[in-house]
Amino acid sequence: MILSLAVLFPVVLAAVMLVVQASLWWYADQVALTALREGVDAGRVRGAAPEDGDTRVRDFLARFGRIAELQSVDHDGSDAAVQQMTVTVRPQSVLPFFDRLVITETLSAPRERFVPQGGTP
Repeated sequence: MILSLAVLFPVVLAAVMLVVQASLWWYADQVALTALREGVDAGRVRGAAPEDGDTRVRDFLARFGRIAELQSVDHDGSDAAVQQMTVTVRPQSVLPFFDRLVITETLSAPRERFVPQGGTP
């Protein structure tokens, strides 16, 4: 009986830790996506600079500490009509070898622009 528990306990503990790691991964993914939405919304406003979106992403992620550490933010694919951002974060790790994984999210939205009444969009 004791020997079977000695063999079974590490397996159960490893399974529980994998569930915790998967939960942290999912939560970091949601945090990264929400930060990205905040950044794109800040950058797509008429007259906004690209740095406005970066600042919003960094401020949002700073509230979560190590849950989702910011690795990079870029605007590749952005132009005068579309605001596009990519955010890469590193989720917190509780197991060895999971600390090298990163999450990358990309989002784009049309930039706001003034269209006079009766004008063509």
